[in-house]
Amino acid sequence: MMIKATSICKSYENLTVLKSIHLHIKKGEVIAIVGPSGSGKTTLLQILGTLDRPSNIKEYTLEINGTSLSKISDKNLSKFRNQNIGFIFQFHQLLPEFSALENVCIPGFIAKKKKEAVEKKALKLLDKLGLSERTHHKPNELSGGEQQRVAVARAMINDPAVIFADEPSGNLDSAAAKSLHELFLQLRKELGQTFVIVTHNKKLAQMADRTLTMKDGYLLNED
Repeated sequence: MMIKATSICKSYENLTVLKSIHLHIKKGEVIAIVGPSGSGKTTLLQILGTLDRPSNIKEYTLEINGTSLSKISDKNLSKFRNQNIGFIFQFHQLLPEFSALENVCIPGFIAKKKKEAVEKKALKLLDKLGLSERTHHKPNELSGGEQQRVAVARAMINDPAVIFADEPSGNLDSAAAKSLHELFLQLRKELGQTFVIVTHNKKLAQMADRTLTMKDGYLLNED
């Protein structure tokens, strides 16, 4: 099992966003999380991706790829996140002053891997994603679809156990979105990559292995 989560709750003052979420995701699954705005999708994704912690620190459990994460320190959690988790966001979050190649390399450098090895891996990923001619271009010189593919390469540079994506095609035109969705399935087929994707895109949700629906802080079809 790639992800096991139990009893995840999240509140902000008087607002309860997540209400005792339980979730299991298998290795190599492509999971889509859907639901109306404000239902808690992004909050759940951030907690599963260790960017945030639940409100019920003592009661919840979260395990990713066999490692229990609910009790470890923030420092060790950051290290685990860098080495085991990739992120793709709606607005790609590329650093504008760096080239595509440099953006992809950043997580590898944070992990203190050797510069030569990281750059070699980054070039291989960019080539695989059809960006071999764009490696030295900065984000403002790339199309929206190209920027998102750079973000995919960056998410994959440390060979993550799982990639979390928050509305990854929400800012793309239909052709670029279709290409990105197909890329996710290709990476799952070729590398066994696990994806957990929050999306409003019905076509992407239909392509996933499972679709989980959130409403009012509950996972309606939780397992």
